[in-house]
Amino acid sequence: MRKQIYYLLSVAKKKGDASWWVDLFLIALISLNVVAIVLESVEPIRRQYQTLFERFELFSIVIFTLEYVLRLWTANENDKFRQPVIGNIRYAFTPFAVIDLLAILPFFLPFLGVDLRIIRMMRLFRLFRLFKIARYVNALRVIQKVLDDKREELLLSIVFTFFLLLFTSTIMYYVENEAQPDAFASIPETMWWSIATLTTVGYGDIYPLTPLGKLLGGIIAVLGIGLFALPAGILASGFSENLGKEIYQEGACPHCGK
Repeated sequence: MRKQIYYLLSVAKKKGDASWWVDLFLIALISLNVVAIVLESVEPIRRQYQTLFERFELFSIVIFTLEYVLRLWTANENDKFRQPVIGNIRYAFTPFAVIDLLAILPFFLPFLGVDLRIIRMMRLFRLFRLFKIARYVNALRVIQKVLDDKREELLLSIVFTFFLLLFTSTIMYYVENEAQPDAFASIPETMWWSIATLTTVGYGDIYPLTPLGKLLGGIIAVLGIGLFALPAGILASGFSENLGKEIYQEGACPHCGK
C-alpha cells in the first residue's frame, strides 16, 4: 500500500495513468486556492461569499494535510530516505516538505494556543500553496536546479553586494550627514538611499546636496549597473547549461546515452 501511494503522489511520467490524475487534481486545487486568496482580499466579495471561502478552505486543508502526512509516511520508498524514522525526519526538512507544512500551518496554529496577532500574520503562509505547484512544472524544477548549481557564485555575489552596500552607506553618511542630518541620520538609514541608487531605481525621496555627495552618488549609480548584472549573468549561464543538458538528454539514445 505504501508503495502504491508513493507512486500516486509522485510526479506522473505517463499521461492518463492514476498518478497523472492525482497530479491534475492537486494542480487544480492549488490554482483555485491562489484564486481564492486573491478574491478573499476584495471586501465586497469576501462578505458575500464568506461561507463559501471558509468551506473551500476547510476542504483544501483536509486534502493538503492528508497529502503531507502520506508523503511523510511514504518517504521511505525513496532511496534517499530509505532508513525508517530517520529517513522520514530527513524528508520533513526537504524544501518541498517544508513548503507543504507551511501551506497548512496557519490553520492549526489556533489549536496550539498561539497569539491571534501571530496567526493573522501567519495566514500569509497560505501563499506557500502556490509553491507546491513547483513539483509538477518542469520550468520551476529547472529554476531550482540552476539555483542549486550556482549557489556558490550567487552567494559570493550577494556577499559582495552587501559589502558594497555597507561601504557606500558609510561613505555617504559621513559626506552628507552634516548637510542633511534628517535624511542621512545614520548608516542604517543611509542604506535606503544606497539600495535605491545601486539598483538604479532612484526614488528621489533622498538625494545628496553637497558637490562631493553628488560625485560619489554618480559613481555609486554606475557601479550599481555592473553589480546587479553579475547575478543576472550567473543565472543566465546556469539556465543555458541546464537547458543544453536537457536537450542533449532528450535527443540521446535511452540505451547507450549517445
